[in-house]
Order: sequence, then structure tokens, then C-alpha cells
Amino acid sequence: MSLFPSFAGLSSNKSSAGDRAPADLEWLSNQSFRTEDALKTHQRATERVQAEAEEPAREQKSKEREDSHGRSKKRKKEKKKKHKKKKSRDNSESSGSESDTVYPSDLLKKQNADREEAQVRVSETFMWLDDLQTPTDSPFCIDRRADRANWEYKSLYRGDIARYKRKGGSCLGLNAKTQAVNWNDGGPEKKRVDKKSERYFCPSTRQLLRSDSQPAFPKLSKGNAVSSDSYIKLSGGTEEQGSSTQAPISWVNPLGIYDHGTSLWLEGKGKLEVKGDQQDVEAEGSSSSTFLSARVEEFNRKLRENPADIQLWLDFVHFQDELAFGSGSFSAASDGDNDGDLKKMSLRAVLEKKLSIVDKAVESNPANVDLKLEKLRLCKELWEPATLQKEWKKLVFIHPNSAPLWRKYLLFTQSHFSTFSVSKVNSVFGKCLSTLSAVEDGSMVSHPPLPGTQEDLLDIFLQQCHFLRQAGHTEKAVCLFQALLDFTFFKPDSVKNLPTKQQVDFFEPFWDSGEPRIGERGARGWKAWMLQQERGGWVIPPEPDDDDEEEQDDSEIKDKSWPKWKIWLDVEASREANHWLPWRPDKTKGQSEEDCEDPDRQVLFDDIGPSMIRVDRLDLQMRLILSFLQFLGLPGPSGRFSTTSSSNILLDDHAFLEDGPDTERPLTSYDLPVAGTCAVGHMTFLSDCRRQAGLCKAGEEFLQNVLQQTLLLVSTQDQAAITLCWLQYEKLKVLRCLRSGNKKRLKSQGKRSKRLAKRLLKEPDNRGSLALWREYAHLEWLLGNLEEARKVFDTALGMGVTRGLNDPVLCNLCFLYAQLEVEQVSNNGTVPTSKAVYILTKLAEGAAYTPFTGQINPVTILKARKSYEQALLRFLPEQSTGAPKKLHRISSLVGCFGLFQYLTMGIDAADAVYSQAIQKLISSNLTSEVTDGSLRRPKAFSDWESVAVQHVALLRHHANTNVFPLSRLRLALTDALSLLPSSASLWQLYLQTENRYHSAGRARRFFHSATKKTDSVVPYLFAITAEQRLKEMLDSVQRSALPALPSNGLCNRIRCLFENATATEHGAHCPLLWRMYLNFMMCDGNLERGSGIFYKALQAVPWVKGLYMDAVQMFPERVQEFLDLMTEKELRLRVPMEEVDILLED
Repeated sequence: MSLFPSFAGLSSNKSSAGDRAPADLEWLSNQSFRTEDALKTHQRATERVQAEAEEPAREQKSKEREDSHGRSKKRKKEKKKKHKKKKSRDNSESSGSESDTVYPSDLLKKQNADREEAQVRVSETFMWLDDLQTPTDSPFCIDRRADRANWEYKSLYRGDIARYKRKGGSCLGLNAKTQAVNWNDGGPEKKRVDKKSERYFCPSTRQLLRSDSQPAFPKLSKGNAVSSDSYIKLSGGTEEQGSSTQAPISWVNPLGIYDHGTSLWLEGKGKLEVKGDQQDVEAEGSSSSTFLSARVEEFNRKLRENPADIQLWLDFVHFQDELAFGSGSFSAASDGDNDGDLKKMSLRAVLEKKLSIVDKAVESNPANVDLKLEKLRLCKELWEPATLQKEWKKLVFIHPNSAPLWRKYLLFTQSHFSTFSVSKVNSVFGKCLSTLSAVEDGSMVSHPPLPGTQEDLLDIFLQQCHFLRQAGHTEKAVCLFQALLDFTFFKPDSVKNLPTKQQVDFFEPFWDSGEPRIGERGARGWKAWMLQQERGGWVIPPEPDDDDEEEQDDSEIKDKSWPKWKIWLDVEASREANHWLPWRPDKTKGQSEEDCEDPDRQVLFDDIGPSMIRVDRLDLQMRLILSFLQFLGLPGPSGRFSTTSSSNILLDDHAFLEDGPDTERPLTSYDLPVAGTCAVGHMTFLSDCRRQAGLCKAGEEFLQNVLQQTLLLVSTQDQAAITLCWLQYEKLKVLRCLRSGNKKRLKSQGKRSKRLAKRLLKEPDNRGSLALWREYAHLEWLLGNLEEARKVFDTALGMGVTRGLNDPVLCNLCFLYAQLEVEQVSNNGTVPTSKAVYILTKLAEGAAYTPFTGQINPVTILKARKSYEQALLRFLPEQSTGAPKKLHRISSLVGCFGLFQYLTMGIDAADAVYSQAIQKLISSNLTSEVTDGSLRRPKAFSDWESVAVQHVALLRHHANTNVFPLSRLRLALTDALSLLPSSASLWQLYLQTENRYHSAGRARRFFHSATKKTDSVVPYLFAITAEQRLKEMLDSVQRSALPALPSNGLCNRIRCLFENATATEHGAHCPLLWRMYLNFMMCDGNLERGSGIFYKALQAVPWVKGLYMDAVQMFPERVQEFLDLMTEKELRLRVPMEEVDILLED
């Protein structure tokens, strides 16, 4: 039989003739094929089709005999059988069509399989006995419950089973309310694991982000750096680009479609080595492990060559973090399932590695203090507290003359909660000051004094006083100031040459004698008492005080219906404000020490004696007096401490953030500096809105005595400075009354302040003081007496205007007068008059001053502008060369010239003046930072800050009154804050400028960059304040009738800012930051987390009494627990809870 029909005749003819076919045609015939076998196979297939056609008739007949109770069940089974038969038929048809060649052996196998299948079909099919043609063959049915896939798909291979996914659960044509289809399969469903898209926090993505490989950026050709085409060209769109990337046309690349590497491969050549730029790209894309290992080798080589490089050792220690938690084979902590456990293990491993490096550095440099401090910092998490305390004591014993080391030790003792108590820390302060004093006066011969020890001694003394104030022991702090002022200014001549310790021994009898001290009536000082004791004789007793002490016990509890914890808070705050002075027995009334109801109000000499230091320099003596006055509440310059860490520890006044610029006084709101430190008697719980204008009655009397007594101790120039602080304090009290809105209090306070100002100006030494005239005129202006204030200003100008631009005090007076006139005109809504221009013109002329008549000669304005330009050019070079006497004249001169240009030419001319002055000040400060001492820098920076504040305030005033692009104002603010990140006035202006916009992204980015560039905590505080103000605004919108806004995550952002700020070294010990954090948690309603924040704050600032008072207000049910904790740590507790019970009973 031929395999192909077209050759069938040829093959049959050849076979019939008996001739053999050619050898090349033998493959066309198949000798084993028989025609009868093919016919039988065809007959069997035909019979099978007929049987399947007759089967539906038999099924219809059987259905008629069904009972009513079993119809539905049989119908379902028949439907399954139909589906199965159809499936098998389709399979047979498809299998038959797959191949045209059928072999006899396959037919026999298929016949046997069909026979077995028929038997199985009969034996496994449910049917009635009457329908069976041969009932005796299989009178029963077998149901083996086999795998559904096996009898559905006739295969054991799971790949042959069709998989599909149903989209949705609905079905067309059904009523969705009354009908539904259950698509669930009866068998157990296999969970499908979908691969989720990788996010930025996935381990693989974090590994990619940590890699040091640089991304590949497209490179522009030299000729196409700037294109003027209106469309973007593709990389291969030009012939030049194609010729540079494609290989030349050759016999292996006739169409030019292969690249150079493929063409070389087709030619049988290897690719040349890549050098130059491609090699650099490959180096950039390599793994970062090679780079890290190279840095490790570089560190090792440099340290081996120069083991005395301390900064290199510290950099190598800090590099271990990057080495451990970076990417590459050097990484100790890789991302994975056990990321947390590996990180904990790696942290300890990294600490031990750092410690070994520091140990090796200390071996090479045994006398270096920085390395030992780094070792103690690392061991804080590895050693026990007792061991750590012992090592600190050993270190300060080895280096007793290092003031920075003592500062670190004092911070450690203050912030170590497990070993903290007020008495222990106070004794450490005394030990530090007595040791450094012995080094300074030469008593300790083993260690020479280091440069700047006198300034460090005074800084540490002031830090001790504020530590006691924050702990509630204000009596001890006041006594420290009183004792040091007596010890410094009233020292007898007979003991001046003795060592400090012996001088303290002579001072103790005077302190215990009961003699009046500084601030008390009849105080004569240590020297007068010593002379009286040497001469002998009667001591004139002081006159008895006619004013009896006010009995406050009857009125201490304002409302007995309050809860006990609220009563305790109110009484404690009241006594804190009224009983901060030390108690002394009044001998005229026959009092003794046993008559004191609160023994803690008495201060013994043992508490203050070790802290007595020698302050011999005149500038430090003046600084001591001004610090005491600022401690009592007088305004003074900020930045009193030479270190940023000390300033961060003392930040505890929330008004530092709240008292922003006044909208009615946009130019003169920055006249008084803001210190950020609470005055004595003003530190209460943070959420308290009450703010006293001044001190209590006894405190005001004490302050006036201190001012009158210290004025006799200093030179005439320093007397003018102290009197100026006194008058500024009166002005500050008037401002507080204005902000409170209490007109009655404002009127009474205004009368007292005016009376005091007039009394001070009547004194002979103060009659010619233009600074005092300026403050008195400003006081009258604040009280609303504009005409009276103008008369005072005109009188002062008539006395000193002839001095001209050479007098900085006169420039300051004229600048304030002109600013007030500009503000008054803008508040009235009229066009600016020429009075401010007239004042500034008369200042530049230097001629006799006459009151303004309403006319200004234009020639005079031109002459004044020329005078200002010459004066500015004359003073700025002197400023840069470092003339110490002309430090503060540049700010007032620049202010006058800038305001003059603004009123006569416009904002652009004023902006140019300020920009020129700021550039000169920047260059002068950068050069003086290296050449000058430490005392000049704060003055220079304050002068620089005042110029920047004047510049920004003028720009903001112009933007509020005219059409002005805010981008220039924002640029001036950001430039100033980048150089002065600790300026509270500039940050207040920045917040007010950015609060106009609902998008806070720009401000957040700037705050983030500012916090990374400074050691001060001030940028963090203002960043948190900005977010809190935004949250308050959104909360007020949500409480209104407007639609609710979606949750914007501000709470989480604020909490993240707090966490980042407290995690830094300069923010971890800031009392204001922790109290704001706790108050935010209370306002947010998250009391459980707030409790954790409170105990976390105790680990960092356990000495702050205000923190415990905030906790009592936040968790009133645990008030006794907090009071017990305060008693344990020896914080000042003025009202025990038992006394509150007694007061309630009375």
C-alpha cells in the first residue's frame, strides 16, 4: 500500500507486473499495511457514532420513569454524563486528527482501551435495570470517589489541567437581589501567592539605596549643550550620533545594523580593552564594598603614619557606623527576616569595635582628653552605672584643670537618673569650682591653668545658679549671687592676696553673722563688717520695717471645690512666685531661726561656700552683675554663655516661641532682646497662660535694692548700662500689660514706670544720657502719649544732634524716632509724611535741631545721602579690621541709612544698603573668628543679627503695605537664617512669612537643612512650633461648618520632629523641648504614650521641676507618685500633700 495517494497507481502497476520498484522509490510503499484492517477500524468508528446518537433516546425514556423525589438528582448526573461524553468525543476527534498515519499495533491497543473504557462506562454509570440490554453483565455500579481531575481530564499530569481565573462573581441574566451563583469549588482552595511590588522600604530597595554606585545620566554632546529646537531629539536621530555609536559598513555588516562589538565577533576578533571614560563608569557602578575597604586601608595607613592625629582617630571611630550599616561585604547587618536581631547584635559588635579603636588611640595619646571622653560616651551603654561613675571621677582627678571636661562631668551627673539627686549635683558643682579656683590662683601646683579659665569659672557658676532655679531651690540660687557679689566687690584689703580657699574661710563668719546682704535694707558689705569687727563698738540696728508681711495662708486656696491635685498645683505655683527669696530672721521683731515654717528657705554656708570664685577682671564683674539682673527678670542680650550646650540646657521659657512681632509695631517689635530663660518666680507648668508683668511685691523691692547698691560699685560707663537695663525692664512690664489687655493694670504700671524714668533722668549723671531719653520717649509712645513722646524725642535731639553720625547712641535714638513715625503713618492709612525723612536728614547734617515745620529742601536730602554713604564706607573697613570701640555703631548707622533710602528712593535702594552692610559684616566676622578672643564674637554676631532683623522687618513692612514679590523677602530670611540659625527674632519673622501659605513643603525643607548645620536646638523648636500652628489651623477648620478635611498625618510629623530633636546631643537635655513634647501628647489625647515620654524625659532632664508639675496636670491620679519622686530626688517641694489636707480642713 502506498503512503501517498498520488503514487498508489504507480506502486500497484509495478507490483502487478512483478517488477521491483527503483531503490529510491521503495520508501513510498508500506508492506505491513493491510486494507481490511483499515476497513474494520472505520466500521467500528461508525458504529460508535450511531450508538452515541441512540443514547439520548434511552435517557429520555428513563427520565419519564423517575419518581418526583429523585428527579433533580438524576438530572444533575445525566448532565454530568453528557458533558463527559462530549469531552471524550472531542478528545477522540482531536487525537484522530493529529496524525494521518495509523499503525496496526496502535489500532489493537486502541481497541483494547475502548473495550475497557466501555466496561468502565457501564460499570460506573447509574441507570435502571430495565435499560440494560444484558443485565447479567454488570448489574451493579462502582463509585470509587476518585480524583476529580483524573476522570475529568483523563490525565495524571497537572500541566494538562486548564487553569483560569474568574473576574467578578456576577452572572448575566440573573436578578442580583433574588438570584446568585455560587462559584466556590467544593474542594480545598489553594492559596495563591502574589508577588507584591517592591516599595522603598523593602530590603532589596534599601540595599540599592545604600549602594554608592552613581546613576548613569545622559551626556550631551559638545555642540548640543543648548538646543533651540521645539522638539526633543532621539539619541540616534542624527547622523553624527549614529556614526558615533554604530560600526562602519563592512562585508560582515553590509547594512550597518550591528554595533562594533558584534562586528568584531563576526570577524572572529576579540573586543579591545576599554579605557578612559568607560572605565570610570564601570568603576562607579562597582559594588561599594571595594570603596569601603579602600577607605579602611586609607584610615589604617594614615593612622599608622600619624598616630597623634586626634581628629583622624575620632573620624575613624565615627566611620564604623557607615562601615557596619552600609552595603557591601563589610556590612554587619543585612536586611532580611531577622533584621531586628541582627541589628541588635551588630550594634553591640560595632560598639565593641569602636571601643577597641579608642583604646588603641588612648595608648598612642595618653594625655588627650577628647579621646577619653569619647571612650566614656561609648561605654555609657556597656558599663554599669557604678563603674561609669568611678571612671568619670578618675578622669577629672587626672585632668582637674580642664573646664570642658568638668562641663561634661557636670552634665553626666545632672542627667544620670539612677544616681541623680540635687544635693549630689550641687556638691559636684562646688567641687568643680573650688578645684578650678585652686588651679587659677596657683594653689594646685601640679596642673597649670588653661587659657580662658576665668570665663569658664563664671560660666559654670551661672550654670549652677540656673540649675538650682530649675530644680526649685531659688533661695540657694539667690544666695549664691548675693554671696559672690559680696565676695567680689566688698572684699577687705587684708585678704585680697590670699588663696581663694583662705578667703572663703574668712568670708564664712560674715555670712553667718546675720549682717544684711546685697538686696536687703541696710546692706553695707563684707568689708564694712570686717572693719567694724576689727575696731569694735556698737552696731547700729536697722530700722524696723513698718510693712507687715501679708498673711497669704487664708487666701492660698482659691476654690475648695477643686480637685486636690489642682489645689496643690495652684498653691505650689503661688508660693513659687512669692517665696523665692531666702528667709532671714528679723531681729527687730525678735525672730530666730526656729521661727521659720519652711526650713528649706534658710540657706547654710555649706551649700554655697565651695562655689565661691575670684572674679578680678572688670568685664567679668560687669557680666556677673548683668547676669544677676537677668536672673531676676531684667531684659538683657541673649547668648550670655560661651558654649551652645549651656544655652540649650537653660532654654525653658515658652514665651521664647510665642512672643512674636506685633502687627501694630512691625518695625520696633524687636527692640528688646529675647533670652529664652525664665526669670526667678516665673517657672510654672507649661500650659499655664498666666504671665506676671513683674515680680511679687517683696521681689520688686529686692530688685530695686540690688540696682541701687550695684550702681555704686561700677564705673560711670557701666552705671549707664545698668540704668538702661532698669528702664528697659519698666518698658517690658508695660509691654506685657499691653499684650494682656488689662487697661487698669496698664494705667497703674504706666504711672509707676514714668515716675521711675523721670527720677532717673533727674540725676546729674543721667541728664545727658541719650539712651535713657530714648527709652523714656518710647515708654510714653507705648502708653499712647504721642505728643508727649515727640517732645521728649525733640528735647533729646536738641541736646545731642550736633554729634552727627559719629555717635552710635544718637543714631539709635533717631532710628527709633523715625521708625515710630513710619509705623504711626502706616497705621493711620495715610501717605507717609516727611517727618521721618526730616529726622534722618538732620542726623546726617549734624547741625542744630529744630522741630519739623513741614518742608524739606531737596538739596538737603542729597547732601544727607552723600554723608550717609561716606560714613558707611568709613566705618565698614574699620569694622573689618577689628576696631573694638566701634562694634555697635554699625547697626544703628545702617538702619538709619536704609530707612532714609527707603523713604526717599524706594525699597530697592534700601535693600542695596543692607546687602552691602551684611556682606561686610560677614567677611569681618569670619576674619575676627580666628584672630580675636572669645568675648568679641558674641558682640559682633549680635550686631550682625540686629542688621539682619532690621533688613527683614523693613522688607516685610513694605510687603504688607505695597505690592512686593515675597520671593525677595524669603530669600533675605533664608540667607540670614543660614548664617544665624539661633536667632529667635529671625525665626519668628520666618514663621509669620510662611504661615500665609497652606503648603508647608518649602518651610519643612528649609527647617530640615537648618537643623543639620547647627548645634543649637532653636531651629527644632521653631520647626515644631510651625507644625503645631498648622495643626491648630486645620483643627479649627474641621470644627467649623466646612466639610471635614482628610487626615494629613501632622500628629505623626510633629512626633517625628520631637523624636529627632531629642535624639540629638544638643537637644537631649533641653528642658523646654521635653516639656513641649509632653504637653503635645496631653493636647493630642495620647496619655499612654505621654506617660512613656515623661519617664523618657526623666532620663534626660531629671532636675527640672516644671516637668513634674506638667506630669501632675497630665496624670492627676498619680500625683502622690510624682511627689514621692520629687522628694526622693530632693527637688524643692514647697507644699506637701499633707499641708494641702490641713489647709482644706481650715
